[in-house]
Amino acid sequence: MWFDIYLVAIVVAIACALPGVFLVIRGTTMLSDAITHSVLLGIVLAFFVTNDLNSPLLLIGATLIGLVVVWLIEALQRTKLMSSDAAIGIVFPLFFSLGIILITRYAGDVHLDTDSVLMGELAFVPFRRATLFGVDLGPASFVSMSIILLLNLSFIFFFFKELKVTTFDPVFSTVIGISPAIIHYALMGLVSLTAVGAYDAVGSILVVGFMIGPALSAYLLTNDLKKMIGLSVVFAIFNSFTGLTIARYLDVSLAGMIATVTGVTTFLVFLFSPLKGWIKKRMDYNQQKEAFKRWLSSQSKNG
Repeated sequence: MWFDIYLVAIVVAIACALPGVFLVIRGTTMLSDAITHSVLLGIVLAFFVTNDLNSPLLLIGATLIGLVVVWLIEALQRTKLMSSDAAIGIVFPLFFSLGIILITRYAGDVHLDTDSVLMGELAFVPFRRATLFGVDLGPASFVSMSIILLLNLSFIFFFFKELKVTTFDPVFSTVIGISPAIIHYALMGLVSLTAVGAYDAVGSILVVGFMIGPALSAYLLTNDLKKMIGLSVVFAIFNSFTGLTIARYLDVSLAGMIATVTGVTTFLVFLFSPLKGWIKKRMDYNQQKEAFKRWLSSQSKNG
């Protein structure tokens, strides 16, 4: 049982961390929060069409809603009447609230509740199995998230050059014939798909932590994009394994403890990173301050 829980948590964490690297570098981390909450509306609408919580159309519907949310936020931002964070603050509560209202009004007797969307329940993962021709393939969340992880890996592998150039120099990418908009919306589509796939196991709150925490920790430790991707995977595995182990020992919320460990490790890296850490920055500042004082002193003596 615990092996399945560890396995699903680690796969989900890695799948979320991979696109999270590019969200952090592009400065669009809040979009992950907007998407992970807003796609609930897509899940609900697709369920009303299919009446099947296991239908793949739920993934498609949620992914499309995620793209609509990104487009609407950027459209509002382009009007110059509001900033990006203000647009996010308007759009994602609207979409998320619509999803909640539809669930409570029309899906009250269906196993589609707000608690599972927000917090998930890793403890139930081993009991929902995926079978093919009578063969047990393992937890359903593991199978679905493994497929999504493979999609994320494939996208980054095959479009690494396009992701890199559109992230660091979108103007140059346009000049050489690479469309930043296409790559951007493809990435946002993967973020939406990953969020929906992870909903059932870990909930939207932990999805945001998985996407941002490991990627931000890696960003603070290196300036090399490939190393950043590798480090984000390492942090994703460490946070999941450590969080689950502590939660198992203390008998507390699994997702909650993983999110806590993710926050603690990110904060520690923020403080102690030898490259971009707060302590390193303060030491550099103090050294520059002392050097400037010595220079002023020498100038006054010479004058």
